[in-house]
Parts: sequence; C-alpha cells; structure tokens
Amino acid sequence: MSASQIPVSTTPDPRAPVCVVTGGASGIGAACARELARTGARVAIVDRSAEAAAQVAQSLGGAPFVADVGDAASLEACAAQIEAEYGPVEVLVTSAGVLQVPARPHELPLEQWDNVVRIDQRGTYVSCLAFGRAMLARRRGAIVNIASITGLRSVPLHAYGPAKAAVIAMTECLAAEWGPAGVRVNVVSPGYTLTPALKQAIAKGERDVSTLAANAALQRLVEPEEVARVVAFLASDAASAMTGVNVPVDCGWLVATPWNTYGGLRAP
Repeated sequence: MSASQIPVSTTPDPRAPVCVVTGGASGIGAACARELARTGARVAIVDRSAEAAAQVAQSLGGAPFVADVGDAASLEACAAQIEAEYGPVEVLVTSAGVLQVPARPHELPLEQWDNVVRIDQRGTYVSCLAFGRAMLARRRGAIVNIASITGLRSVPLHAYGPAKAAVIAMTECLAAEWGPAGVRVNVVSPGYTLTPALKQAIAKGERDVSTLAANAALQRLVEPEEVARVVAFLASDAASAMTGVNVPVDCGWLVATPWNTYGGLRAP
C-alpha cells in the first residue's frame, strides 16, 4: 500500500492545530495535506480551484478555501477567513506554484517570465505575510516553503530557477526576522518529483524519465509523499530548533550531477 492509499481520518479533533497548505489540491501540496492530516492536524486546503480544493479537503476531513497567491488581496482575505472560521493557523506550507518550459531567454515571452515570478516568488512571500502576521502576534508558528533544487544550480529555466532561488533566500531572511518572535521558517527543495504535472510532461515527451533518474544518486525520481514527510517533520515540534534551513529532497541529484564531468556515476 502506497502512502497516498493509507487511510486518513475524516474526523480530526477540533482542538487539533490548523495547518494551511497553499496549492493543496494537487501534486506536492496535496501530498503535504495528506501527511499533515495523518499527524492529526486540521488541514485547510487553499487553491485557485474550488472544486479540486473541496475534493481533497473532503477526503481529509479538512476545509477548502479559494484564493490565488498571485492576488495579495485575495490571499489576505482568505487568511482572515481561515483564522475567523477555522481557527488559529499554527502551520503554513506554501506549495502553490507554476512551472516553466525550458525555453531560451530570448524565446521566453516576458509575460510568462512575469507570471512565474508573480506566483512562485511573490506568491510565496505574500503567503508568508498573510499568515505570518497572526503567528507573530501569538509568538508561535511554523512555515515551510516549497522551493526546488533548480534554485541551487544553473538550469535552463530562466524564470523558475531564479524564482525558487529567491524563495530559499527569503526563507533565510524571514527566519532571522521572525525567529525572535518564536516563528520558525524553513524550506524544502524537491528534486524531480512524480507529480501529475511531471507525469504529463513525460507522457508528452517533454521530459525523459530515464535521463532524470540517471542523474540522481539513487537512480530514481522522488515520490510526492517523500517530500511531504520532510515537510511534516519541519512543521512539527521534532524540528523545534530548526529555522532558516533548506532541505533538498532530490534522490541525490545535487551530489550526482557534478560526476558527469568525470564520466558519470560508477556502476555498483
């Protein structure tokens, strides 16, 4: 039985902490929502799609909320609604994001570059502000941002990579800024993860799964649930002394790729 098939209680304790997951209706966000629900949390699914958010929330006994992280006013209103109707937010996971095709910079329309930065970089920052204010007032809380290994290396993603690098940098800045108030801010950088979006790209021939796997030390791709377990750990009291930390979950892609300069990984 896979992690996504493990039953999740649909009747969480009303006294349980509230965890918000932006982009929680699909991919890594949905996996994080399932994992947090398994820890006993009450999960608020924030997504642009009301229908998708409702489906995931219903399966977890959580609550769906609609907001676009690219719209600061929409997100601020959503945060206020969750605090008023669902309860004080103890954990925020910022998983909302958009992808980018590996186009050359002079062939990438500037409006697409703007949209990636608006959602992936600005949207993450706005999310932290919208939910972080109440955490600061209560002097407790945990935020886990979702970046990417592409924010740590040179890749042909001239909007996505820099936006994710900015997420890592802003996480470190917020961790130092909000640490004295007891609010922890960490970030997870997934590698190539078998989300529906990546599976679709593979099916279209836009990504070569064998090449992706061959460039990781573990010779495989990441499962969404593997990312979610690290996110849940960082959000928990078990990580109470950790803030400003970036945790790659990449099956060893970061350590394996430099070996291509020496002919690639050696056969075991």
